[in-house]
Amino acid sequence: MTEYADHHGPEGLRTRGTIVIVPGRGETRRTYTRLGRRLAADAYRVRVIDTPDIDADDPTGSLNRFGARLAAIVEDTAAEEGVVHPVVVVAADTGATAVAAFLGRAAAPAAWHPDAVVLAGLPGHTPTDVGAWENELEVRTSCPTHRGTLTQDDEVRRGSLNDAVPDAVLREAYNGDFIAPALFLIGDADPLADHDALARTAKSQSRARLAVVRGAHHDVLNDLQHRSVAAEIVTFLETVRNDLVPLIGVELSAW
Repeated sequence: MTEYADHHGPEGLRTRGTIVIVPGRGETRRTYTRLGRRLAADAYRVRVIDTPDIDADDPTGSLNRFGARLAAIVEDTAAEEGVVHPVVVVAADTGATAVAAFLGRAAAPAAWHPDAVVLAGLPGHTPTDVGAWENELEVRTSCPTHRGTLTQDDEVRRGSLNDAVPDAVLREAYNGDFIAPALFLIGDADPLADHDALARTAKSQSRARLAVVRGAHHDVLNDLQHRSVAAEIVTFLETVRNDLVPLIGVELSAW
């Protein structure tokens, strides 16, 4: 069985980069169809993979296996000219935790790392009890389309936001030092987030940007503001392609 879903850019356009999307707790590849198609429409090669399985009893081994899997998945996207760079990993919830922990570990293998990362909805350390499915939907999103996608997908694991995130992995995610430029995305209405800890982590990185999405809940990549969030990601991708020099600077604005 295929372990990923692919989205390709418009025919005839040169591919601008490779994006790997890593879902979080309870989510499936189908959850990211809308985002995958939107990013692919801007001529990026998009591959959505399954949520990583992090073993609380063997976090180091789990992260090493996950890193090796990411490298293999990226290599598998290569065409005749090879993998198209920049390679950017876009990850949510525990997917973002696994990516941040793997890249931020002092002992992490240096053989492979992405050119940049987008880390969305990084969960905090505090255990949560989201309750029944309707309450979990409220925690996740206010977008009716996304709510419908989650509810109608039989493979979405309901109640998954109650799953504890291994504390050792969270510590590595928040305290690591990334080589790659990072865009952190968080909703200001996300009850699972630790905004202060995330701000400290972003400040500690040498090349990081923290973007707060007004009114967004935990599924910040798929909430009601998904168009603006996708635009922020594309702007980041284009900035990465331009050696982190913004292509547009605001000289004058009335707001």
